This record gives sequence, C-alpha cells and structure tokens, in this order.
Amino acid sequence: MGKMENSASSAAQLELIDSHAHVDMSEFDSDRAEMLARAQAAGVRHILAIGGAPGALGSSLPFAERYEWIHAAAGIHPHEARLATPAYYDELANLAKHPKFLAWGEIGLDYHYDHSPREVQQRVFIEQLELARRIRKPVVIHCREAWPDCLALFDRHWRSSGLGGIFHCFSGTLEQARRGIEMGFLISFAGNATYPKAQNLRDVAATLPLESILIETDSPFLAPQPFRGRRNEPAYVAEVARTLAPVRNLAPQELAAATSANFRRFFRLSETDGNCLQTRR
Repeated sequence: MGKMENSASSAAQLELIDSHAHVDMSEFDSDRAEMLARAQAAGVRHILAIGGAPGALGSSLPFAERYEWIHAAAGIHPHEARLATPAYYDELANLAKHPKFLAWGEIGLDYHYDHSPREVQQRVFIEQLELARRIRKPVVIHCREAWPDCLALFDRHWRSSGLGGIFHCFSGTLEQARRGIEMGFLISFAGNATYPKAQNLRDVAATLPLESILIETDSPFLAPQPFRGRRNEPAYVAEVARTLAPVRNLAPQELAAATSANFRRFFRLSETDGNCLQTRR
C-alpha cells in the first residue's frame, strides 16, 4: 500500500472540509473522478471549488451541479486583473445567482508577482468588493505581500457590509488575522502551514479563536509536507488538520470537526446535504 492509500486510510475517522480547491484545473483532467473519490475516502465532506479565470469564469459550477458535496465560488484573481472587463463582471454577477455559488473569489492583491499593475489590481479589487456587496455574497481573499493596502481597502469598501469572507491560504501576521476576524473573516490555513520553516503560521493558528479557523488545500498547488513537490489534491487537507491539531492541543479529529463546523456555520450549510439552507441577508 502506497503513501496516498495509507494517508486516506488513516484519515477515515476525520470529518474534513476543503475550503479552497481548484478542481477544474487541467492538472486533474487525467484522473479527476479518482481524485474526488480519494477525497471522499479521506473524509472530505465538502469542497469549495474556486473558478474564475477569464474566458472560463464559471468553471467551478459544473462540479457543484454534478456533486452535491461540492460548492462553487468565482472571481477575478489579482493576477488577471488587467484582463477584467464590464462583461466579465456581468457574467460573474449572473453566475452568483446560482444556488450552489457560495462566495465571490478569489479576489485581492498580489504584490509578489505583479502580473497585473498594482493600481489595476486595486481598482478591480474595489469593483469586485462593491459587486459582492450588492449581491450579498462573502468574499474569498488572496493577499500576498500586500496586507497594508488590502486591509485599508477592506476598511473603506467592505467592513460596513457585514458580509465577511475567508482569508484564503493565510500567510500574514497574527495582528493581520485579528483585523480580519474583526471584520467577519475566517482564516484558512493551507499546506504551506505544514512546512518546517512555517512555524510563524502555526503560531498564528495556535493563537486565533478556534471558531475562526478553516483548512484548505489550494490544490493543485502547495502540497503539504508529506507530499511536497507533488500535485496537491483535496484528500491532502487531512495533513493540514494533523499539523494544526497538536499546536492547539487537540486531536486531529477535533480540529477537523471544528473547522468543518466553522465552514458550515459561516455558509449556513446543512450537516446532511450540500445545499445552502438560506441566502444571506
């Protein structure tokens, strides 16, 4: 039995939710059905599938329609902000009417790569925050090396909405996480929190209120330490739970159950099916 089979077997008692995965990407084209089966075998009860690349804005929705346990989100990533057009915004607003569409994103700022000019990233970020506010959807946030600007824009354009969202693949400081929580955000930790040099992220996870934490894979990116260098997939979210549990003096089952409850509570999901019980007011 290989490492993946061992991992799935040992995770069988975990109740997991992968709060951020790109299951639509071409990296999964050769074995997508098997990948999703492995996720369920590992204990994954829900996946929030992230779409939104220009030209394929609704790429996550077919999976949400086919699988009751998969939900969808979409938005224009800061890398592609330079490509944003009014037609893209109109399409996203229409997609957001779908009952399985839970959040607008991932959106935000990325000053590490600067694939789009920073002023363009900021403008597109603001425009999407305003659209998400209008349709009453929380946001999924990508922020890399841009925390001062990101938080300042939240203060001006989002805090008063009361909608909150998710800080996906969190890489900031404890103070930045706390500012997000004050604005109604959940803090989601990904595979990078398992890396030996990421003690700072584990320290943040140890300190935050348990009810404010989620876990994710960001697959196919950022495989956790036991699988580092390989394609990531939703089943591996179990490794994030196993890594964060001891820093909070919890069993992995407790950490997994708590983060799953946080996700269901935030999105008002039933414990027995994949449908959203009510819309946000």
